[in-house]
Amino acid sequence: MKVINKICRFAASVFGLASLVLFFMPFANITNGGTQPERDNINVYWQTFVDTVRASGGNNASVVGAVLAFGSKVTVGGTEYTMAKSSDILFCLLLTAIAFILSIFSFKSKKLRYFAPAVGLVSTIYMLVIALSNPYKFVDKRPLPDVTGVTYSSFVLITAIALLVFTALASAYLFIDDYIEVAESKGEKLTIVKRVIRFFRDYKSEVKKIVWPGPRDVVKNTVIVLIMCVIVGAFIWLVDYGLGQLLKLILGA
Repeated sequence: MKVINKICRFAASVFGLASLVLFFMPFANITNGGTQPERDNINVYWQTFVDTVRASGGNNASVVGAVLAFGSKVTVGGTEYTMAKSSDILFCLLLTAIAFILSIFSFKSKKLRYFAPAVGLVSTIYMLVIALSNPYKFVDKRPLPDVTGVTYSSFVLITAIALLVFTALASAYLFIDDYIEVAESKGEKLTIVKRVIRFFRDYKSEVKKIVWPGPRDVVKNTVIVLIMCVIVGAFIWLVDYGLGQLLKLILGA
């Protein structure tokens, strides 16, 4: 069991890194005018974290995910543009980076093992929504003029799948590691599932102890609150009015 646990932990880190690297692959193809042969044969590759931008003079662009996330100066058809940030893709990229970092630090701090799958799950769901939705909703095309088409590359779905695998492996590591700890404690500790069940049982018993006010008490308390609001509002108005008149006298003098 311990061997499987180590494999899951290592594999989760690998898929977390792979998910992050995939954001530096082409995510979208944006077409802004031009003839069909030009759209099919000419690509301009944009990169954020490299020094060169290869431009071939066409009107079809294959856009790297990190460029969509952070924005970058790009050249299309001989014209330089500064792309706007696609906030949704940026959010996914940041979540993926955080999940990967948490999975790495979970090697030293077992408390972080709870956060890696949680953050990974949010990133996975968000990325799946992006991958399965219309690209126009998530790809910010500004300031490119006359955009005639936006399509996703296969890397978008691959990234979502990689995040899904990462979340599954991180969750497996969490539950297996917890099972090992419970087994070694010889019954002194409870599993995560049993702890969650006990929490909701305790919560249910505490809710039953709540004494809800009756209709008369609700009306009475509401009237008191409204009266106090009027009194406080009138007091603030008087103070404001008085200070205003005093300021006029001082400035007038």
